[in-house]
Amino acid sequence: METTARSTEQALGDVTDPLERPVVRRQAVFVALTFLGMMVGLLGSWFGGSPAVVWGSYAVAYVFGGWYGLKESIKSIQEPAVEIDLLMILAALGALIIGAPFEGAMLLFLFSLSGVLEEYAIGRSRTAIKSLIDMRPESAQVKRGGEEVTIPIEDVEVGDVFVVRPGARIPLDGIVQSGETTVDQSSLTGESVPVTKEPGDEVYGGTINETGSLEVEVTREAQESAISRLIHLVEEAQEKRAPTQQLIDRFEQPYVLSVLAMTAVAIALPFFLLNHAFEPTFYRAMTLMVAASPCAVIISTPAAVLSAISAGGRQGVLFKGGEHIETAGNVDAVAFDKTGTLTEGNTKLASVTAHPEATIPVPEPVNASGSEQVADDRLLSLAAAVQNRSEHHLAEATVEAAEDRSLSIPESSEFDAVVGKGVHATVEGQTIHIGNRRYFETVTDGQSITGLDSGFAAVRELEEEGKTAVLVVSETDERLQVLGWLAFTDTIRADAAEMIQKLRERGVEQIVMLTGDNQRVADYIADELGIDEVYAELLPEEKVNHIEQLQERHNAVAMVGDGVNDAPALATADISIGMGGAGTDVALETADIVLMSDQLSRLPYAFALSRETRKTLYINFSIAFGAIAIMIIAILTAGIPLPVAVVGHEGSTVLVSLIGLRLLRFSE
Repeated sequence: METTARSTEQALGDVTDPLERPVVRRQAVFVALTFLGMMVGLLGSWFGGSPAVVWGSYAVAYVFGGWYGLKESIKSIQEPAVEIDLLMILAALGALIIGAPFEGAMLLFLFSLSGVLEEYAIGRSRTAIKSLIDMRPESAQVKRGGEEVTIPIEDVEVGDVFVVRPGARIPLDGIVQSGETTVDQSSLTGESVPVTKEPGDEVYGGTINETGSLEVEVTREAQESAISRLIHLVEEAQEKRAPTQQLIDRFEQPYVLSVLAMTAVAIALPFFLLNHAFEPTFYRAMTLMVAASPCAVIISTPAAVLSAISAGGRQGVLFKGGEHIETAGNVDAVAFDKTGTLTEGNTKLASVTAHPEATIPVPEPVNASGSEQVADDRLLSLAAAVQNRSEHHLAEATVEAAEDRSLSIPESSEFDAVVGKGVHATVEGQTIHIGNRRYFETVTDGQSITGLDSGFAAVRELEEEGKTAVLVVSETDERLQVLGWLAFTDTIRADAAEMIQKLRERGVEQIVMLTGDNQRVADYIADELGIDEVYAELLPEEKVNHIEQLQERHNAVAMVGDGVNDAPALATADISIGMGGAGTDVALETADIVLMSDQLSRLPYAFALSRETRKTLYINFSIAFGAIAIMIIAILTAGIPLPVAVVGHEGSTVLVSLIGLRLLRFSE
């Protein structure tokens, strides 16, 4: 029996229904022939049939029942190694030698039958993942030369424009150029509600266009699309074995050798030292060999873990390996980033206020009627000139607000950023600084800044309202003055509070927020959500320190973030969880677990699934080792026959496979 799961790439290449896979069909035919030969041989011996018919029937049972086991045994010996298949072949031949051909045939029949059922069980767990391939259309309707032509998606290039009609699957990732519609992204992200798409929005290959026609410009080639990368990651996930599976793999060969040694002792000791008859001694040794074989132990882990990966994938939770499923089951502390994780991440400029005593030169008329509005717009224009060179979410909000007001954004130069504090650049002959309190306490080297006290007072007032605020300072001829301040706001995710409550119900003892934002804003959000501890105004390396401190006090710590600014902390945590946003590059590459739809409500599900998987592994191991122990004791004390050992051994193997398969239907 092949006890090691085949690679996902091979599995995904098979047809969807496990019973339609050629290997499984062929194995099923062999099982049927084994059963037929076994029963004809048994009935022939009962009713005095021809010896040629009886032994010919048993020969059929042995050949077809032992075919796959013999192939695997020969392959393993050539490596060299020994596996369970060798134990089964030797036990069946031993039964034949002592004149018990039916018992040997029944062993091969049940052994091959359990192999088919295991293949079917593992195939079922792969079926949900294999369906990802079916989501990818093979061709696209591309506009070329003023006409629509149908070409394979592999031939579509970045920049091409394809057409998608209502009810069709979107072939590739791209940006909507024209048309409006709703798109069902549930197969990729787990979102239950269709998402509205209009010009400028991104769409993903494999999702379903529902209502309107679209023209979409391709942004990624077929092999780089979200669905292709997801398939690739799932392949890697199934190749990454869980710690329990790795432990079992290491001990499989020593265990098999121990069983062979025990069998040899069970033959030699009674026969040579205690003068027992050979046939009953050999029969009991073969029975011990069957009972001690660890088939159920070895199949229990992949059956459960692969089923869990499949179940998570269908709910928009991507586990990037069996090891992460087991580790997530131990998590009792979770650290969250704030922006883009607990909040929506679509930060908006809430207000821009020029300092009433600041002198802000206005070189040309601005879109405003009053002097205060002119000063505010001029302040925003200067800030946008600096922030135009930054990728920070506050910078993006600043530039977006300036563009919404149709302001002229000057050119800037000599841009520099101080991570976690602020930025500065030269604009129209003056240096414009934008930053938080720590920026102006360190970067300006203690220089006197006109209006700083009143500026900090305004910032504190805004922060008490739950906003993020920064100062804008002008530096000319070594003279610094506060020009004004900008306030930003971000919306708490609608499902964040409920998610935190569910985490507590699922055994998470401590929930922490780690953010680079200011303390007052962080405290405001923490109070709203009921978070235990808040650490604000943190630099990336300071987040790492807090993760390490949590690890000293807890079994396992998970970090949830966007995969960009939090990369060091994500890498330090026992489990890193990324907000996937339908498969964003960074989240898919850096996180151990990806929430594909950016839905925090899936996080408690991920932990619950992990805990259920660990529970299933414990149950399976109890059944597998319990069956072995009970049968060995019964053989040594009560002398149970080989058929009973065969049924107990193969029955436990099939049972743990089916218990693992239950995880495919796991729900909260």
